[in-house]
Amino acid sequence: MRKIADHYDRVAPVYDLRYDTSSGKVYHGHISRHLLDWLPRGKLLLDLGCGTGLFMRRYGELGGTAIGLDISRGMVEAARGQAGWFEYLVGNAEVLPFRDGSFDAVSCVLAFSYLENPDRMLREAYRVLKPGGYLAVSTLSRSVITSLVPTIYRIGEKMEVGRIGVGDFGERYYTEEEMARIFTLAGFVDVRAKRCSFAHHSLKEPIFDIARKVEPFIEKKMPRLAYNLVVCGRVPEG
Repeated sequence: MRKIADHYDRVAPVYDLRYDTSSGKVYHGHISRHLLDWLPRGKLLLDLGCGTGLFMRRYGELGGTAIGLDISRGMVEAARGQAGWFEYLVGNAEVLPFRDGSFDAVSCVLAFSYLENPDRMLREAYRVLKPGGYLAVSTLSRSVITSLVPTIYRIGEKMEVGRIGVGDFGERYYTEEEMARIFTLAGFVDVRAKRCSFAHHSLKEPIFDIARKVEPFIEKKMPRLAYNLVVCGRVPEG
């Protein structure tokens, strides 16, 4: 995890540029909408792997408030500069510094694949949620396309490619069935999982526009070609 923290400390000053392009805004917004559809509005959210607070800001626009936690001090400092009205902490999502039943919702956007012990994070999220609270996660899906990514990133690291997220970080990719199983084992009920996003922000114009047009069809009819998974579960009432 230290390697991941060091990498994101370095890229924190330029991280938001990744999603500040037209394609980046569409990509991040598309994933965010899937998660926001499953989260309660106007409540207290804990965002794990919060980065610069992009998702927290989207949640706040809908009337909610949020606390962010990230392993990278650089990202937390950048988040405070971007949206200082929220609270941010440096910490590990597998050991949360909060009391039981503190939050109405927990999110983890594009950071779950970095976790060394995802089961532990899920148990911690369950613990800090109130009865009836929701956990929503987006992460890279395991598919023919994404199976090539770890090798490409390892090569990129050896070639000293300085792009955000490029490196040998031991990332894990999941299927819907795997995510649903570990959510259920952690105690969550009403677990839902689906694949989304085919128009990836790294695609160049006009390929991105073409991918965006066919994205609804891909997600509905050929979901195995989608890059990401979105998963949601609820803590039982009482």
